Order: sequence, then C-alpha cells, then structure tokens
Amino acid sequence: MPGTNAPLLVAVDDDPALLADVERELRNRYASDYRVCCLSSPDEARRMLDELARAGEEVALVLAAEDLGGAPGTEFLAGVPSLFPHAQRARLLPWARVGEPTTGDAVFEAIARGRMDQWVMRPAPPPDEQFHQALSSFLLAWAEARRRAPHTIDVVGETWSGRAYELRETLGRCALPHRFCLAGSEEGRAILADAGLDRRLPLIVMPNGAVMEDPTDMDIARSAGTTIDPSGEEYDLVIVGCGPAGLSAGVYGASEGLRTVVIDSGSIGGQATASSSIRNYLGFPRGLSGADLARRAYQQAWVFGARFAFMQQVTHLAREDGGVVLTLHTGGVVVARAVILATGASYRRLGVEPLEELRGSGVYYGAAASEASLVAGEEVYIVGGANSAGQAALHLAHYAKRVTLVVRAGSLAAGMSHYLVRQVEETPNIEVRTSTEVVDGGGDGRLEHLVLRDRTTGDRETVPAYALFLMIGARPHTDWLPPTVDRDDAGFVLTGPDLSDDAVRALGRRPLPLETCVPGVLAAGDVRHGSVKRVASAVGEGSIAIQFVHHLLAV
Repeated sequence: MPGTNAPLLVAVDDDPALLADVERELRNRYASDYRVCCLSSPDEARRMLDELARAGEEVALVLAAEDLGGAPGTEFLAGVPSLFPHAQRARLLPWARVGEPTTGDAVFEAIARGRMDQWVMRPAPPPDEQFHQALSSFLLAWAEARRRAPHTIDVVGETWSGRAYELRETLGRCALPHRFCLAGSEEGRAILADAGLDRRLPLIVMPNGAVMEDPTDMDIARSAGTTIDPSGEEYDLVIVGCGPAGLSAGVYGASEGLRTVVIDSGSIGGQATASSSIRNYLGFPRGLSGADLARRAYQQAWVFGARFAFMQQVTHLAREDGGVVLTLHTGGVVVARAVILATGASYRRLGVEPLEELRGSGVYYGAAASEASLVAGEEVYIVGGANSAGQAALHLAHYAKRVTLVVRAGSLAAGMSHYLVRQVEETPNIEVRTSTEVVDGGGDGRLEHLVLRDRTTGDRETVPAYALFLMIGARPHTDWLPPTVDRDDAGFVLTGPDLSDDAVRALGRRPLPLETCVPGVLAAGDVRHGSVKRVASAVGEGSIAIQFVHHLLAV
C-alpha cells in the first residue's frame, strides 16, 4: 500500500461502468505507489481537489471522460493547473472516436488552448498494455517536472550560480535528469549527511551513490560511462557532433556495419535538449522532450555499436593519403575513411555586456530546464521567435507568474509552427511582445530588470525581471574548420550544388548532395547551409548522409 503522502491518481467519469473499468486498471497497476481516487461527479471532484491543494497534497494525474454532466470533460481539466500546476491531464476517448476528424480537431483545440495535456484511449479488458504505456509516459512527465525521475542526479551547491550552475548546464547537455538544492536547505543537509559532511562543494551524487566533489565535465562523462578516448584509432566513420543529425548518423552508420565514433565537445542532443516538448515529431502523437529523444537515440546507437567520445573537441581536419585526419584538443589524432560534420549551431549571444555578466544568475542561454522550478511566481522573459522559444514559454508558464516572449519580428507566425503559436496565444500567463528587443538590463549580483526597446517607435521601457532566457539566432560551430572547407558568410558549411565552381573543379567530379569541398567529408543538420532548422529534418539528413558514405567508401 502507498503511504499517506503518496501522490494521487484521479479519474472522473459519470458513467459507473466506464469509471469501474478505469478504476480497475489504476488500482491493479498503480496502487502500490500511488493513491487512487475515482469519482462520478465533476463537482465533487473539484471540491476534493481544492481540499487536497489546501492540505499540500500532490496530484500526479487527472483523467476525465470525454463528456461530464453534459459538458466537455476538458472544462473540468482546465481548472486543474490552478491547483496542481504539474499534474498531467488527459481526456479519455473511446476506441471508436480515435481517427474521427471532429474528435481530432477537438483534441488539438483543447491542447492548444491549454485545457488538457494529453489524451488516452479508454482501457480494454485486461491486460491493456497500450493504456498503461500511455499512463506510464504521463507519470514519467510528471516525475521529471517534479525532479523525481528515475536515475536522477543530485547537485548540491552553496549558491545557484557559479560552478553549481555550470554543473547543471553540463548535466543538461548530457540529457541527464538532475535536481539542485542549496547546501543550507533541509534536503541539501540530508544529502550531505549521507555523503559525509566534510565535502568540497559543489558536489554531485550519481544514481549509483558515487559522490564527486566539484567534478570536471570529463569526470561527469566518465562516471556516466558515456565516453571513450578515440586517439590513435582508425574508423570507417567519424561523426563530429552529437545533436539529432549526429545521433541519426550514428544509429544508421553503426547499424549498417560501419566502425563508427561520435565526437562532441559537450554531450548528447545538442540544442534539441532545450526543447521541453516536441509535439510534431513523427511517430509520437503525444509528443516527447528533446532530452528524451536524445537519450533514446544515444541508447539505440550504442546498442548498434557506435562509440562516443564526449567532452572532447576536434580542433582541425585535413585530407591525407590515409584518409581524413582529425586532431583533438588533447593532441590526439583520429583517422577516418569518411567524416560527417554535424556540429549544429548554438544560440547567438545577445551582446549586452551588463546581461552577459549575469549569465547563470538570472540570465540563461537556452531553455535551462533545470532552472524552471526556480522561477515559481516570478516575472520571466524569453527572447526568441522560433519553435524552441515557444516550447520554453509553454514549459515555464507552468511555474512563473508571467512569461513574456520578446520577438524581434512583427508576428510569431514568422518563425514558429502554427500549433505552437496557437498554444502560446491561448496560455493566459504568456504575453507576447512583437517588434521588440532587449537592449539593456542588470541587477545587484543577479538579474533584476531589463530595458526593452520597441523597434517601430524606438521607445524604451524598463521592466522588473527575475529571469531571462535567450534563444535567438543560430551561430554554426564551424570556427575550428580549416579554410579549405567552404562556408557561407554566416559560417554555415556549403555542400553539393551550393559549392563554388572552383571547389567543384578542385574536387574533380560532381559532389554528392551533402558532400563538402573536401573529399570524404559530408555535412548534415543545422551546420549545413540551406538546411531546414527542425529536429526531424536534422534526423533525416543524418540518415541520408550514411548512404552517401557508403557510396564514397565503395569508390
């Protein structure tokens, strides 16, 4: 039996027989870890949820029938976040309604307007593993939001900023679930007591109990068992970069028998790990986070035999008689028969010096998912107009008092998918300021205010701000490449038909579609000139690149 403080699973349905089916599944599968409460009246359920909120209880999941008392079940679900902002909300749909155009439209509309989070088919006679697979994903999303996901790493520091922030940023780049607490907090003192009080801070406690005091990034990668030293080795394929394009190339290259290594100066996922929810990725009708996608792809590539060299930077590349030679920052050398450049791009720096000085103290590049819980009840600003900024705004809106999205363009539609625009516009505590930019700001040791400028009128306004998340532009990671690799004016790598006539003549043949001007070197994903800056597009290019690798190796 679960403890009296165990989180609750709540189901509401005014059809007794259908409610009994749901209650059977919840109790049979989850009663050892969660309390289960099933009610037939939405009014009674609202009263109960209000009492639970006042008592400080936790609700992990709320399920509601498609219709309750003659009204859509989403009307009931829409009121849950004001009491339990992290609770997952799902509408129960009968099997016969799945695939109906009107039902699909209603689901899209309800999610876009923030009236529910998910949908799930009603349970069939047991065992219905499809029903439980969906519920398990909902509960995992709740656990991650509450920093309770399995194999979560604990970070303890004296302050939120400084090296403690850098560690959280590194763990985020590794797509490793983690939670942070101050050394002086009750939770922090308990962790330190278990680890041994005389410890140097900041420290991290790994899921297996290993304690590391002020570890380096490489220490973290080694402890997680995710890195090798590729120096002195020869590979069929070296992939530089471990974002979606690099991971995809790793999966397909290794699965097709190529001796493959992926090298990255950080870890897995690239900018995709900043996406809290990707709802339009093929095959995931309920969406998934960028970090979850990265973890799945990494594990898939690893099982196929790809090897990974994290926290290691490639500093030079040259074509020689034995193949393509890559030099590492350690001085080591790796030789490859073929190379795929998948280094991606990072967010452009804002360039406002007073704000750059506050990085990690209220100013963050990327979505900084680990910082979300710190902004509870505060004023938060996001600069950016692409999908990643919209996803971050929706995620942070669960925590912050208000999220203001600052967009240089005249409308959100200029750079954001339609489904995200709808969700952002329908979320009551998200404000959008178009034709606006951040030009100044500051604070005493941490961010306290921003200065916004209207790009149409030139007017300036100083606003209080607790946190600023910057998700602007795209700066390709190509500074390390030699001049022999052709790039456009912005630094993106030129490939295939975009190569200059001189480059094609030097190559001596017509280049393959993703091939650079250096024989045996291809580029895929965001680093490539002309690529579509979407996760699915990067994944597609990574897989396609492997077919061209086979062609090159066969010549």
